[in-house]
Amino acid sequence: MASSNKTGTSLTGAIADILLWGVIAIGLFGPIIGFQTISDNTTQSTILQSRWTALAGMVVAVMVIRALIMLYQAGKGRESGHSRLAAVGGVLARWGTSRVPLFLGLGFAIVFPILTILGLGPNASMKWISNYGIIILIYIMLGWGLNIVVGLAGLLDLGYVAFYAVGAYTYAILSTRFGLSFWILLPLGGILAAFWGIILGFPVLRLRGDYLAIVTLAFGEIIRIVLINWEPVTGGPAGINDIPQPSIPGIPFDASPHGFAATFGLPNTRFLSGFVYPNVALYYVVLVLVLITAVVSSRLRRLPVGRAWEALREDEIACRSLGVDTTKTKLAAFATGAMFGGLAGVCFAARQTSVSPESFVFMESVMVLSIVVLGGSGSLLGVVIAAIAMQGGLELLRELTFLKHIFGQDFDPDQYRYLIFGLAMVLMMLWRPRGLISSRSPTAFLRERRAVSGDLVKEGHG
Repeated sequence: MASSNKTGTSLTGAIADILLWGVIAIGLFGPIIGFQTISDNTTQSTILQSRWTALAGMVVAVMVIRALIMLYQAGKGRESGHSRLAAVGGVLARWGTSRVPLFLGLGFAIVFPILTILGLGPNASMKWISNYGIIILIYIMLGWGLNIVVGLAGLLDLGYVAFYAVGAYTYAILSTRFGLSFWILLPLGGILAAFWGIILGFPVLRLRGDYLAIVTLAFGEIIRIVLINWEPVTGGPAGINDIPQPSIPGIPFDASPHGFAATFGLPNTRFLSGFVYPNVALYYVVLVLVLITAVVSSRLRRLPVGRAWEALREDEIACRSLGVDTTKTKLAAFATGAMFGGLAGVCFAARQTSVSPESFVFMESVMVLSIVVLGGSGSLLGVVIAAIAMQGGLELLRELTFLKHIFGQDFDPDQYRYLIFGLAMVLMMLWRPRGLISSRSPTAFLRERRAVSGDLVKEGHG
């Protein structure tokens, strides 16, 4: 009877918590998604239009995500191990840890049809694909790259944006001046970023803690200053414009008879061929890169180098005493994390079609580090949820145009979105100080308790 009562209480509490998150989602997203201002050219005024279907879809998505997180935590042992909730959570935990790439791929691959079903229209759907989908995927890739350095190896890196900039400027310079294609420069950008990660790794081999953070911060600022002052190569403060977008080899994205639309029999207009088709193609290219990043990150954690990173994170002195080469381990962490940052930079430059030093300031490093910390250091799924919440949340706060009806047309909601978002981050850190899904458990562990032979234990210490 006691176990059944505990089960019922656990299930009731879980349902109440999910409903509470639904109410919070209505309060947060109701003004942003539930209402939209439309300009009426006939009356020269703005009309407030409701979007209840889109709001309902967002609230349901939040409740489903909260339910999955609770099941995942229950399966990891944070809830009662004898309840039905923990049993279902155990299945989700086993699947969620090894199949994060599968879930992520299926989720993002169907976002475009979902937005269309919600009635947002093709133009709004393209806005979500370009302004939300691609950017969120890029920050997921950045978060997973930094997660190797911070979450697995325990090395605080505040200059991660430097590798992001290396990848972006590699594609911008070589594509505009030498005409190299995206498919050649994509791996080249990752390789050059990994090389600079090794360059950064050598000076900081003997540093740890605050000193490591200061040196990596200085490295990021050095790269930014070089981008500003090396004007003949980088374009200086103005940056580089007219960067070509990626295309299928031999099939350009244009309205010509040999273009993408004409080749596959799709509607062929200048807007579709110049904006819609390239962005949709880039979206799925970035999605594939993110899935590759997830597979590589999860596999590396189970390899000897991943276990060495975990040992280095827990105790560097004990790691050395076990015979682990900490020099190679740190360099491998910096190089691997930097490589993914370089790949994300190439995709960013291809999406923006222009780069400038303003896109690679210190706040970008803070944003990526916040994604890792908020999601939970070492957790792939946590980084995904944090990237969606932070980047998607910042972009959604741009939609606070309905406040102009209250405070006047001179009110600029863009000035207050960081204030609102910062307050939400503080409250989140007070509620979940170790992140949404904290994962610090080692990869190598004994699956069952075993007795230790007396011959292996010193007398008086067994």
